[in-house]
Amino acid sequence: MEPTPLSTLITRYLHEELSEEETAQLWETLREGHGQEAWNEALLALLQDKDKHGHANTERMEQIYASIRPVDTPVVSLARRRWMYPAAAAVILAVVLVTAAFWRSRGPQPPLADHPAAPVHEVMPGGNKAMLTLADGSTITLDSAGNGALAQQGNVQVVQVNNGQLAYQASGSHAAGAVQYNTLAIPRGGQFRVTLPDGTNVWINAASTLRYPTAFSGTDRTVELTGEAYFEVAKMPEKPFHVKVRNMDVQVLGTHFNVMAYTEETSVQTTLLEGAVKVHTAGAETALRPGQQLRMEQTGQLSVVNHADLDEIIAWKNGYFQFNHEKLPGVMRQIARWYDVDIAYEGNIPDREFGGKISRNSSIEEVLRILELSKIHFRIEKKKIIVIP
Repeated sequence: MEPTPLSTLITRYLHEELSEEETAQLWETLREGHGQEAWNEALLALLQDKDKHGHANTERMEQIYASIRPVDTPVVSLARRRWMYPAAAAVILAVVLVTAAFWRSRGPQPPLADHPAAPVHEVMPGGNKAMLTLADGSTITLDSAGNGALAQQGNVQVVQVNNGQLAYQASGSHAAGAVQYNTLAIPRGGQFRVTLPDGTNVWINAASTLRYPTAFSGTDRTVELTGEAYFEVAKMPEKPFHVKVRNMDVQVLGTHFNVMAYTEETSVQTTLLEGAVKVHTAGAETALRPGQQLRMEQTGQLSVVNHADLDEIIAWKNGYFQFNHEKLPGVMRQIARWYDVDIAYEGNIPDREFGGKISRNSSIEEVLRILELSKIHFRIEKKKIIVIP
């Protein structure tokens, strides 16, 4: 039997019409580096097919596609790097998400003729904003506007620097006395960075809080986290650093790691990028090596992932959404936190997995148009996104 022509396989694959055997044949060919031109042509045809992606603007999709043609890395390589035999919808989305990220990185594009006006709503990407609560209970609203001294707490001055970063600057030795705590609360639609009194840098994600002392004067350094944060801990071997989060205590001496502990997520996750950590839970202690992730389910069950996707874990810190086999509710929870929106579903939640990468500076329309390529539709009502299967 003659093998099916590659162009036919690609076209049928993108329309979810391939058998398992034909899918294996297609991906084997693509892994060998053949068929790039046929893949590009088929993908462009799909993007131009308005019946496949609802109200997405065809000219915009073609412009996005064309903008990365000069890039040396083949479009398909970014999709197949994560999945050997993925579901068709996930691969289509992975390619287009990466395409959109490249398009945004190339700077402003020329306006499109006769492009319809964007719908009126109140949904905007997040930015640098936070609320700082001082030890005396007073509060300071932080954003990207203005730098300089904010408060004096004993011999420690609180300073905003670099439009979106908080720092603590001590003068002289720390006087003995009661420990004073500050709390940095990041709302939905916000993010912020703080340099703690010991020099530790912390990036804090949306809908998160970090409570910490204004000076680390004891035998250890302890902070309390809800939500998600990425830590680059200053090395002080004589004074371990602890992150208290729900029923978990992460202990380090000097290392880079990410902790995700949103109450609406199914697990608490500690992921180590560099150095070493010990994670203490009820009756158990787990040591992690770089690249490992400890997960604690809501039931208290622990598991270790040996080769965590580090790019995906810290994508938020680097200004991206990045998904790898993420279910729709997980995608929408991230969107809700960053765009400060509520999510509602009409009917059953579609069983889809998504993969790819897109800038967190993207408009909500861009993000939803890309998701609609997987045959899921949305309606925006003020600060609410309704998912329509």
